[in-house]
Amino acid sequence: MKERRVLVVEDERTIAESVAARLRAEGFTVDIAGDGPSAVDRFRAGQHDLVVLDVMLPGFDGLEVCRRIQADRPVPVLMLTARDDETDLLVGLAVGADDYLTKPFSMRELAARVHVLLRRVERATTAPPTTLRLGDIEISPAERRVVKDGAEVHLTPTEFDLLVHLAGRPRTVLPRERLLADVWGWADGAGTRTVDSHVKALRRKLGADLIRTVHGVGYALEVPA
Repeated sequence: MKERRVLVVEDERTIAESVAARLRAEGFTVDIAGDGPSAVDRFRAGQHDLVVLDVMLPGFDGLEVCRRIQADRPVPVLMLTARDDETDLLVGLAVGADDYLTKPFSMRELAARVHVLLRRVERATTAPPTTLRLGDIEISPAERRVVKDGAEVHLTPTEFDLLVHLAGRPRTVLPRERLLADVWGWADGAGTRTVDSHVKALRRKLGADLIRTVHGVGYALEVPA
């Protein structure tokens, strides 16, 4: 089995070491960065499978780190945010974070979230080779590529998984809670803001009319006639 490498970006040394120790106990190889610039440098120098990323960092913040690493190579990002800071959460999801934890958090919960994110990516690599076509949009699950009007569109891992899930059930209204369970692996139905933020990102990148909102229920992918 391929060794999994995680980059932990956290300027509070005690927290960084605690997170790294737990992930190493789970079998991961872990690198640590304590500020924005070194985080980007470490990511570009390594082949990390996932990034655990604090929002508040010296140099430049975690939101800018997320923008830069996602522009280099799509990678799952677990964002660490201050308690009740909804702005950090929504902006983090908008720039490419896949999941979030609010401080303080348990190491058990963090490890569980990391495993869920990586399992989603692993499941996606076994996707069938069938190409999905939605008007001027082509989706290749096997290659994890999306092309619109002949140009490739950069999606984060979770944005891609959400798009494929909706595209596999065109015109079907899927409740937010079901999307959380099927795409994120969250069984408790909490965190519907996460779904909303990722839908907004897909609309921004692929077209505002691609996904229809059914207020109070969920979303449906609209297939061009």
